[in-house]
Amino acid sequence: MKIHPTAVVAPEAKLGKDVIIGPYAVIGSPVSIGEESIIGPHAVIHSFTRIGNRNQIHAHAVIGNTPQDLTFSDLETWIIIGHDNTLREGVTLHRSTDPTHPTQIGDKCYFMAYSHVAHDCTIGQGVILTNNVLLGGHVEIGSHAVLGGGAVVHQHCRVGAYAMVQGHGSVGQDVLPYSIVGGHPVRHYRLNTIGLRRAGIKGERYRTLEQAFWRLRNSLDLNPLTETPELSYLKSWLAAKSKRGLHRFAAKNSAE
Repeated sequence: MKIHPTAVVAPEAKLGKDVIIGPYAVIGSPVSIGEESIIGPHAVIHSFTRIGNRNQIHAHAVIGNTPQDLTFSDLETWIIIGHDNTLREGVTLHRSTDPTHPTQIGDKCYFMAYSHVAHDCTIGQGVILTNNVLLGGHVEIGSHAVLGGGAVVHQHCRVGAYAMVQGHGSVGQDVLPYSIVGGHPVRHYRLNTIGLRRAGIKGERYRTLEQAFWRLRNSLDLNPLTETPELSYLKSWLAAKSKRGLHRFAAKNSAE
C-alpha cells in the first residue's frame, strides 16, 4: 500500500492490498477500496462508498457525494462500484437516495472525463460513457452499452444492453437493447451491428434480432420468432415496468 503524504485518509477507511492513494486525495469513512486500486491526485472518495478491486480513479474524480435531490434527507445511502473499472478525470458518481438500494456500477466499465452518474442509477458490465455524458437519477444502463460524447439521459430512463447512443443525443425515453439511437429528437434507427459483431452475436442469433427489430418497428409481437438468449433478454426487458415509454422509430426512409 502506498499513501502519498499529502493525502487525507480517514482512520476507519478500509484499504485493500497494494492500493495506491495519490497526492491530495481525500478518503472518507465508511469507505472500502479493494486491492490494487489506484486513487489519483485530488480525487475525493466520500463516505458510504464501496469500491472493488483493480479500479483506476483518475485526478479530480469525486465519488459518493450526496444526491443532487432537493428532497434528500441526511440518510445512510451508498454507492457500490465493482471491479476493474476506469473512471477518468473529473468523473462524478453520486450515492443513492434510498437506504435499501445503492447506486450501482458494474465491472469493467470505462467512464471518460467529466461524465456524471446521478443518484440511484444502475449501470451494468462493460459500459462506456464517453466524455461529458450526463445520467439523471434512477437511470438504468444495460451491460456493454455505449453512450457518445455529451449524451444526456433523463431520469428514470432505461438504456438496454449493447445499445449505442449518438453523441449529444438527448434521451428522454427508453432505448431498446441492441439498437442505435440518435437524431433530434432521438429515434431508433437500426441494430448496433458492429457492437453485436464484436460481442460474437452473429449468424442465426443476429438474424433473429433483425427480425425482432423489424417486428417492433411494425408493432408486431415477437412470439413467432425462434428463441435465443438475446431474444429472451429483449422480451424480459420489454415486459419490465417503464416510467418513460419507448423512443419512437425513425421513418423507414431515414438515412442511417
